[in-house]
Amino acid sequence: MMVHRKKKPALVIVAVLTLLCIAPTLAVNAKQERKLRFRQNGEFKILQVADMHFANGKTTPCLDVLPSQVAGCSDLNTTAFINRMISAEKPDLIVFTGDNIFGFDATDAAKSLNAAFAPAIASNIPWVAVLGNHDQESTLSREGVMKHIVTLKNTLSQVNPSDAHIIDGFGNYNLEIGGVKGSGFENKSVLNLYFLDSGDYSTVPSVPGYGWIKPSQQFWFEQTSARLQRAYMSKPAAQKAPAPGLVYFHIPLPEFAYFDQSNFTGVRQEGISSASVNSGFFTTMVAAGDVKAVFTGHDHVNDFCGRLTGIQLCYGGGFGYHAYGKAGWERRARVVVASLEKTEKRGWGDVKSIKTWKRLDDEHLTGVDGHVLWSKTSSGNLRLCMVNKMDLQPISAFLSVF
Repeated sequence: MMVHRKKKPALVIVAVLTLLCIAPTLAVNAKQERKLRFRQNGEFKILQVADMHFANGKTTPCLDVLPSQVAGCSDLNTTAFINRMISAEKPDLIVFTGDNIFGFDATDAAKSLNAAFAPAIASNIPWVAVLGNHDQESTLSREGVMKHIVTLKNTLSQVNPSDAHIIDGFGNYNLEIGGVKGSGFENKSVLNLYFLDSGDYSTVPSVPGYGWIKPSQQFWFEQTSARLQRAYMSKPAAQKAPAPGLVYFHIPLPEFAYFDQSNFTGVRQEGISSASVNSGFFTTMVAAGDVKAVFTGHDHVNDFCGRLTGIQLCYGGGFGYHAYGKAGWERRARVVVASLEKTEKRGWGDVKSIKTWKRLDDEHLTGVDGHVLWSKTSSGNLRLCMVNKMDLQPISAFLSVF
């Protein structure tokens, strides 16, 4: 007796193949449709997490903590800190600025990445990440790490911009933050965020040290900034000046070394570990005219912000417990809040000010170093004098007047 196997109709096969081909595109489009915009209270809050250095979870020991903290201290302390920060601040976006995992000690890169980002994933808050110099030192290449990140739930990260055919690195992209829904700025991006891959180590034999932002990336940034400025300053609701921009990457620029103890807010407790060559990206940002602040990680026990040629250069401060630090100097995270101007007719206008503070991973999540990074009326030259440590509620209340 002959058994006849049922043949799959050709149309079914074509449909399956078509679905497989378009699935990545559908995923990208779904992410793009998740529009970020300011809250109805006129604020947009960003939590920066720098240098988690996550490895294998509870078996990974903490570094540079007090003797009383050693027992039971692990990557799980980093996870607990993120959860505390999310609960306390309720940010609109979480930004991980590189060295998300410490590759040398991570047995399985994908599992470590999943665990490192788990609090952000569980929170259902949009989040993004850029790469540091240690993310690719485990079982995934640098490209592989970024390709894995973009598959995770709730992330708006991108491997690279779709309109950039040739660009160095992995994880160069931007996000547009729309105005309050129902306001005159509803269809405008009133705050622009740029994310770049600052590399890991130099690939030029004659140049030692860390990587840097390459000309192809700077060209993409220039083109993107110019496009966003044209849109913002064109009808409808044409504006006279560009929307403010914030830039995030891992390795600090050489210009971070231009500050001394008298002209920044925060602390500088180690050297500036920038590339040994100056890529010119700071000059590129100044020329673009829209960037108000830059946020990096890499140097864990630096957490200062300093203003240079109209741009604030800021460290996030070391976050992770499997990262080098300083015993007795608490791990910390940076918060940035952009606030819109209140208008009589349409409710909310454009960005009025951008403020920042840090929270320490102590008993009270103490807030420190609250100050204004940029203000529309002062071009960012505001600085608030405060005691070194204080409860965060007074900071929020004090900053709300600007």
